[in-house]
Amino acid sequence: MKPSRHPARVTSSLARCAALLALTLALCACETTGFSSWGSREPDETRAERLALNGEHAEAAAVYIGLAADAGGMNRDRLTLLAVEQWLDARDVARARNAFASILPPKDTELRQLWSTNSAALSLYRGDPDAALGILEPMSREPLSLKYRLRVEALRADAWFQKDDPRRAVELMIQREAWLSEPRSIEQNRWRLWQGLLVSDPQILRAGAEATLDATTRGWLTLGSLATSTGQQGIGWSNGAVRWRDGNAGHPAMMIIERLQLPDAMILDYPRRIALLLPLTGRAAAAGKAIQNGFMGAYFSALSGLDEPQTVRVYDVNAEGGASAAYSAAVADGAEFVIGPLLRNSVVELANDILVPVPVLTLNYLPDDTLAPPGLYQFALAPEDEARSAAERALNDGYTRAVALVPNNDWGRRVLSSFASEFEVGGGTLLDYRSYTPANPDFSNTIEDLMALSGSVLRYQRLRANLRAPLQFDPRRRQDSEFIFLAADAPAGRLLKSQLKFHYSGDLPVYSTSSIYALDGRSNADLNGIMFADTPWIIAPHNWLNHLPPLYREYWPEERQLGRLHAMGYDAYQLIAALFTTQAGAMPEIDGATGRLFLDEDGRVRRRLVWAQFQNGQPLAMPDADNVGGPIEDISDAPEMLMPESADDETWFDATREL
Repeated sequence: MKPSRHPARVTSSLARCAALLALTLALCACETTGFSSWGSREPDETRAERLALNGEHAEAAAVYIGLAADAGGMNRDRLTLLAVEQWLDARDVARARNAFASILPPKDTELRQLWSTNSAALSLYRGDPDAALGILEPMSREPLSLKYRLRVEALRADAWFQKDDPRRAVELMIQREAWLSEPRSIEQNRWRLWQGLLVSDPQILRAGAEATLDATTRGWLTLGSLATSTGQQGIGWSNGAVRWRDGNAGHPAMMIIERLQLPDAMILDYPRRIALLLPLTGRAAAAGKAIQNGFMGAYFSALSGLDEPQTVRVYDVNAEGGASAAYSAAVADGAEFVIGPLLRNSVVELANDILVPVPVLTLNYLPDDTLAPPGLYQFALAPEDEARSAAERALNDGYTRAVALVPNNDWGRRVLSSFASEFEVGGGTLLDYRSYTPANPDFSNTIEDLMALSGSVLRYQRLRANLRAPLQFDPRRRQDSEFIFLAADAPAGRLLKSQLKFHYSGDLPVYSTSSIYALDGRSNADLNGIMFADTPWIIAPHNWLNHLPPLYREYWPEERQLGRLHAMGYDAYQLIAALFTTQAGAMPEIDGATGRLFLDEDGRVRRRLVWAQFQNGQPLAMPDADNVGGPIEDISDAPEMLMPESADDETWFDATREL
């Protein structure tokens, strides 16, 4: 049986709204269950309240809706609305919406308040804060019981967070805390406020902090700006948070600081002098400059949080006479940490020629048979990592039998080897593979051979010869494969995808690597349905990064196809402090621009990637495999044999594929 299907994430803003609202509702759940004016509880209703207080919201909703089925009149409406409230707390918006639609606006005052807050919450789940405020603002001016006052104010704050006015949201949550008396409720209120700050824009938070005259509000906004601009990681966050703590004694957000367990003084250490070794002339100059731009973006983002100045000196590896000479010059100039070089032959030269008196993070991997000297760490945008990610994703989606199409070159062989080994270790079977020649635009013979269509045609021809009569015939592809692993760049991918469909294989899910997405501004409609691993910077930037990719596209339009190298430079800076202090323990994982980063036992920084799928010509972020079933179906038009266009002759990623 095929795994269940899911849609790709529609927009990151709606996902943000849903996550934030869920926190609001969870906070309010223990304060809004039941009605004090409806007399004694039936035993089942008491059980539902207990389930709700324990956070078992789906179970509580089931009890309430079951009771509603046996009730009548206003009591039925009351129980249904309580079920809606619990479904919202459980983030089951579909059930909540369906049940809510059956209830007309009640006349009873308390029942109408429950109906109104549920209506406002559903508006927020739709990403419509104005509609929610149209309900909540009049309610806030009415006399309300405490439980409704608390829920209304929390939902109002959520609406203002959605409207990108975090200062007003913080002011509402500070006022809300004044109505609380229990320490646990106060703690929940502060934690809820913090979650709202974390989904806000750091520049808006900074502007709000500068505009407010209230010290408590300013403290929240300042800390939130620091957290969202750094992702709560790296030296900018660590040092900035410690400085905030030292300058804001007694602030309510100190509770957040204590929970975050800031590192001690030894972990706060970081190198003050950094050297960046890159090819800034020669054939790889464009790649080197893109990495430099990404690196400096991270550096300037962290600069305000540092307690001591940090300097970066850039060395052109080619102008210095090679990687070893550039490294020696950097050490002689007082560098405490070195980033680079970039090209693989330069990394090999550095590893073979010298000891490493100063730690270095190379921007490529050594060959597998080369031992790295102590103090040399390796970081790369390796296609092998993406192939392994494809194998892991397919297994998590429930598929165990694959076929593969890869280019007939060294890159294709490396990618295929990585995919096959990871897939088979996880319990999958690579049934077959074929290599194609990228320069040949017609892949019909290769596809027919891989999908066993040739045998189907031969059987048809024998049968027709035996019967000596014409027959209606549709070739039948092999039925044992569940998906295709496709290693291709964008031009070849466009042709292969259409030709797979033309050859009766368009229904098979296709998994690929980031090379399938060229970032060249062209429509990707011919790639609809293909899923691929890529960097968060390209697919779904973290909140603290989402303002950077547009800026880079604006200021360096000539580097639009090198966005992944911007992300690599950004992460290279973020890794410095973590690797500089690894002698104190293992490197903590980092939510980076190129993926979730972790250090393996060989000193290689590995990546866990995000996933996207082409739909309507655009890549859409896919939910994590842990949260959903398999991929959605390719719902594009009927099969059509696609032949190359002149633009497809461009090999867009040759400049970076073999760095």
